[in-house]
Amino acid sequence: MRGRIIKGVGGLYYVHVDGDRVYACRARGIFRKKKIRPNVGDYVDIDILSDQDMEGSITKIHERRNSLIRPMVANVDQALVVFAFHEPEPNYHLLNTFLVMMEQQKLPVVICFNKADLSSPEERDYVRESFRGSGAQVHIVSALREDTGTIDQLLKGKTTVLAGPSGVGKSSLLNRVSGARKMETGSVSEKIKRGKHTTRHSELIYIGDDSYLVDTPGFSSLELFDMEKEDLKKYFPEFSACSPCRFLDCQHISEPDCSVKQAVEAGEISTMRYEDYCLFFEELKARRKW
Repeated sequence: MRGRIIKGVGGLYYVHVDGDRVYACRARGIFRKKKIRPNVGDYVDIDILSDQDMEGSITKIHERRNSLIRPMVANVDQALVVFAFHEPEPNYHLLNTFLVMMEQQKLPVVICFNKADLSSPEERDYVRESFRGSGAQVHIVSALREDTGTIDQLLKGKTTVLAGPSGVGKSSLLNRVSGARKMETGSVSEKIKRGKHTTRHSELIYIGDDSYLVDTPGFSSLELFDMEKEDLKKYFPEFSACSPCRFLDCQHISEPDCSVKQAVEAGEISTMRYEDYCLFFEELKARRKW
């Protein structure tokens, strides 16, 4: 039987097969011998050991399309990051950190700005313009007024990494979109409650129609890792639209005749985005000294 790992706890892997059925499985010893570790998000084959106790054994791990480290999850289609216009105020530096991380992992991003009812037309225009060249889609919604646009369509049939600071209305938003009321079906929830050990893996939340959400705890403390400062510019897609700079190895910081800086001055690239690029560059530069 084929299924998908939705959580790993204390050596047990919880495999969702269809509907609300979840089997608690252990991986066969051959995986340990080959140093292959099952991951949340993996598609697997299992043998059923007990239908009554909902227990099984993982016999095969299918090839992964991709595998993220932060959060640790396989076979992801996109990321949905939720911020609010107010209450709390948007932390654009945190948002840009997330965008760089997802760009590095080649994962499409949807930015959702919630609480549009608290925003002005100027604020809505600002976020649209600021992230216009970032490579991310920008959606402006108001979960309070049940105006969620096409967010529900974006989630269907995909595995989506969900991120965002506390208080931005993630739960309210997702309770408005189709299928979100199935975020924790009874049998899935009860099955997972058996595991009492803390896991460093993420958890997939099944919302129906082959659609899953991956929550990302610790979002407020994101940092850039495993990156050379010289590579940072590759993760700002708006830079690639500029004409070549005078120097081939231009880092767009202090070099003369830099087309990126000229685009910022002309309003073609967001000043806020560029200033964060400079901050990230200095952070990476200082980190390598240690």
